[in-house]
Amino acid sequence: MGRHNLQYPKDSVNTIKRYKVHGVYDLETVHSIVNTCPILHVSFNSPSQPFPVVLPMIGQLGSFDRPSADLGDPLELYLHGYVSSRIMNLAQSSTVDGEEVQGMPVCVAASHVDGLVLTLATFSHNYNYRSAMLFGYATTVKSDEEKLYAMELISNSVVTDRWRHTRQPPLASEMQSTNILKVKIVSASAKISAGSTTDDKSDMENNELVNSTWTGVLPVYQTIGDPIPGPYNTAQVPDHVGNFVTDTNDERKQRSLRAAEGERRAS
Repeated sequence: MGRHNLQYPKDSVNTIKRYKVHGVYDLETVHSIVNTCPILHVSFNSPSQPFPVVLPMIGQLGSFDRPSADLGDPLELYLHGYVSSRIMNLAQSSTVDGEEVQGMPVCVAASHVDGLVLTLATFSHNYNYRSAMLFGYATTVKSDEEKLYAMELISNSVVTDRWRHTRQPPLASEMQSTNILKVKIVSASAKISAGSTTDDKSDMENNELVNSTWTGVLPVYQTIGDPIPGPYNTAQVPDHVGNFVTDTNDERKQRSLRAAEGERRAS
């Protein structure tokens, strides 16, 4: 029997309402979109501000209690930040329900653009994209063991295997100045759009318009350039860096090209 594909239950918060056909709720897809996004946008309410606050942050999904868990399993989101930042202070003072710390309500957005879809009419232009939203409660990580787990997880999400190729363990001052937010996810969903051009029948039957207007997809993907040594560097570019650049660029390009062909995979 195959592995059961876990889904986030649809509710009033996470259900896709526009273009429902693009909605995806399985954990693996949602988590893949988040874990391949270099910047996550975290939204929360601050008592001192009249408007919601949105912060760009670095984060990664994982499970401290079950390190072998994969993307299709229930996971928590770990976010890296400075110890005295506003979001960390608010999370520190989260409300408590009885004996259980509920945490600070947050929304987390992850987005990728895979292509620009150019059609006969500007009204029909589109993006090929992958996006995910997480809804949950954030608390600060207390134990050094879990904090180190999260720091390694996040560091290796930036460049594969980077943690063990740098000075370890972190200094006491580094541990004290860095805080980790742990978001317990209560709801989530994703939205994926992929494919080539579609136009109104009347426009497609207009030969003059069709013959004078270029239509198609411009693939979009972020690339990592050749390594540039730092001013005091004396080491050669290590394999884990060189392989990361090559593999990541190839994966992103192929993903963009597959999206232009209509493939709706998360990564």
